[in-house]
Amino acid sequence: RARTSHAHVFITMASWCTAADKAALAASGLAEAAVSVLCQSHESADRRMLSDEVTLAGLASANNTIFLLFATALVFFMQSGFAMLCAGSIRAKNVKNILLKNVLDAAVGAIFWYLFGYGIAFGVPGDGNSNRFMGEADFALGISAVGPSGGNDWIWFLFQWSFAAAAATITSGAMAERTQFAAYLGYSALLTGFVYPVVVHWCWSSDGWISSFNSSKWSGVGFIDLAGSGVVHMVGGFAGLMGAIMLGPRTGRFGMNGQPVPMPGHNATLTVLGTFVLWVGWYGFNPGSVYALKDLGSAEQVGRSAVMTTLAAATGGVATLFLHRAFNKVWDLVAVCNGILAGLVSITAGCAVLDIYMALFAGFIGAFVLFGSSKLLLKLRIDDPLEAFPVHGACGMWGVLAVGLFAKEKYLGDENNDRYGALMGGNGRLFGVQLLGCVAIILWTCGILGPFFFVLKQAGLLRTSAEEEAAGLDESKHGGSAYNNA
Repeated sequence: RARTSHAHVFITMASWCTAADKAALAASGLAEAAVSVLCQSHESADRRMLSDEVTLAGLASANNTIFLLFATALVFFMQSGFAMLCAGSIRAKNVKNILLKNVLDAAVGAIFWYLFGYGIAFGVPGDGNSNRFMGEADFALGISAVGPSGGNDWIWFLFQWSFAAAAATITSGAMAERTQFAAYLGYSALLTGFVYPVVVHWCWSSDGWISSFNSSKWSGVGFIDLAGSGVVHMVGGFAGLMGAIMLGPRTGRFGMNGQPVPMPGHNATLTVLGTFVLWVGWYGFNPGSVYALKDLGSAEQVGRSAVMTTLAAATGGVATLFLHRAFNKVWDLVAVCNGILAGLVSITAGCAVLDIYMALFAGFIGAFVLFGSSKLLLKLRIDDPLEAFPVHGACGMWGVLAVGLFAKEKYLGDENNDRYGALMGGNGRLFGVQLLGCVAIILWTCGILGPFFFVLKQAGLLRTSAEEEAAGLDESKHGGSAYNNA
């Protein structure tokens, strides 16, 4: 503001300096150099203003980079939360195995996101004509990193990689304790290098066929998923569901009559620690997905997203506590942790477009979605050790649909038409697009990974042997137990 005012003074003074003005100033005793400075030309003043604008633009770009780097660190820190949650939720004999998979989700994910994923998600050919299904350029950062973006592709690549790693980690939780390590490496590479990036392109690229960032968006209405209830959590959750179905349940998980046999995790302390770490990381996941901190409007959106995230998580946890008390007659700690995560997933799509009451409601209903889908899996004898599909797949779908029902008109910047939440007075078109997006994500994810897991199963490469499973994957595959009690 001070710089702009300063430039304005120079323009005003330049307008005073006619020849007579200059003569009068010189007659007053001012040195020639002083007169020259006071009477500088409009061109000089314009250059000064342009310099001010460039400086402010550079500062804004630097500020956005710092903002996204901080958000990336929080999202990447979620990998440690997933690691603790996974380790605590399974039996002690398989802890090394699941921790190694969590570490490699980041490492393998980074390599395949670099080689293929980023280009498929956001790559635009040199002629600017990208198709609506998937990106066609920028593989291995071949164009973007040195393109005209001023370096923004570096931080954008990193931020989006942290989301890709999260999607792969969700899948590994659903398939824990009985998956061959080679099969894990295969689906992790496929998910981060192809399946997930295609969905990112659809929904978050400016060229995606259903993206709200596409000026020629579907029926004039774009798919709204700010931080990935559908893009990240549904992809990871439904991929995990396909894996769990093809693997079959862990040995002894269901009795002869089909009743589930409890297989509790070995360490509730790790489960709680992982839940809190994930909750902290979500403040990078959701507010960070505003993408920029450039003015008061974006600052307000970041703050509102953080508050909605908090309230939905809290409501999901408390609602789940009382649900389990009502049906199971216990105050279940692990269930509350999953309820918090269900609330977080349920608000991830709409944290910036739902008001406070609807955020509370989204977390509340998320608890019921978690409870019901968990019971359904057990009824179908599908073994998901971490409830990855109920938390991420089912609640992710609910989060996407909640936007179609409850998105507020003023938060969409759409006050001149009725393309907002169907139950908030909208015409239902947004809900239709949200539902279409969910169906597309399910068909794509299951259609690719279902056959992939089936082929691995037929080739004997998907599930470990009964002997290895009984001994524990740590002893049979990783050189011994994670716990040295000697």
